[in-house]
Amino acid sequence: MREITLADLDDIATGAAILGTGGGGDPHIGRLLAASAVREHGPVRLCALEELPAGAALVQVAMMGAPTVMVEKLPSVEQVSAAAGALAGYLGSGLTHIACAEAGGVNSLIPVVAAAQLGLPLVDADGMGRAFPEIQMVLPTLYGVRATPMAIADEKGNRAVLDTVDNRWAERLARSATIDMGCSAMISSYAMTGAQARESLVPGTLTLCAELGRLVRQARAAHADPVAAVVARLGGGTLFTGKVTDVERRTVTGFARGTATLAGLDGDAGGELVLRFQNEYLVAEVDGRVRATVPDLICTLDRETGEAVTTEALRYGQRVTVIAAPADPRWHTPEGLALAGPRYFGYDLDPVGAPR
Repeated sequence: MREITLADLDDIATGAAILGTGGGGDPHIGRLLAASAVREHGPVRLCALEELPAGAALVQVAMMGAPTVMVEKLPSVEQVSAAAGALAGYLGSGLTHIACAEAGGVNSLIPVVAAAQLGLPLVDADGMGRAFPEIQMVLPTLYGVRATPMAIADEKGNRAVLDTVDNRWAERLARSATIDMGCSAMISSYAMTGAQARESLVPGTLTLCAELGRLVRQARAAHADPVAAVVARLGGGTLFTGKVTDVERRTVTGFARGTATLAGLDGDAGGELVLRFQNEYLVAEVDGRVRATVPDLICTLDRETGEAVTTEALRYGQRVTVIAAPADPRWHTPEGLALAGPRYFGYDLDPVGAPR
């Protein structure tokens, strides 16, 4: 893709929900916001990561908070640009590009809104290759890129700029502000040069979102298996097919935390799968055995439509297929695992890679 048009948004939203591994916010909300911005300002130019000038100045724009809250407390288009504008004003230098913090859910489409409003190109890349719940959990952290200065804005017009000693403190203080702002807010962070972006971001993720959405749509039209199409494209494997029998979910310290239990169907009849999540799915256990963990992607897809089922949308009786796919290899380095491996989230587990 060279630009993002209205016709691309449905496919991007579908693919972003898959890469979001259950989190990243409701992609439908992101699609509506992006559609409004594109209608008003026109298509958004897309810049391939390898074509990004070394001297470019870019920032990431994203929603921060519990996805369950955003379902009821909808953001506005103006709130998105307020965060990017506040950071640009603090930095005192002109922005040349907008980037995605994560390839997942609403946060693959929020940057489309910012780019359209500000008239800037959007980089076809993101900081994770998936979604993670905390601000410091991006690959730029491994390359020494600072999360702050960071701007945060709520729907009431409140704005703040944080400047912290490291990226973990950025998460801690921004999370506290987000809770006070109603458990969801817009942020702009990780100001970096084009050279830093080319080194640290995951390339091609918006294009991948659009491709995954297109595969799902075409498979359904051809009466083929959309889940199989997604698994093949991501190079992953199927963990379990079953019916949701229980969901325990709560909003704690600005996150949606909980577990979901599935009873097996078809070839998995008689088995049980337990998913553990913190905004995103973190651990998948089949019959008491861990089958996949972060940092690899664990995704729940509707077994018929191939559409992703996010953690806030998971309900009793849904019939889903749980798949896993490999993450960017940098997440499996010692530094990457220390930042976003299972032990960081409190699970005394070595990482279990996605089946291929």
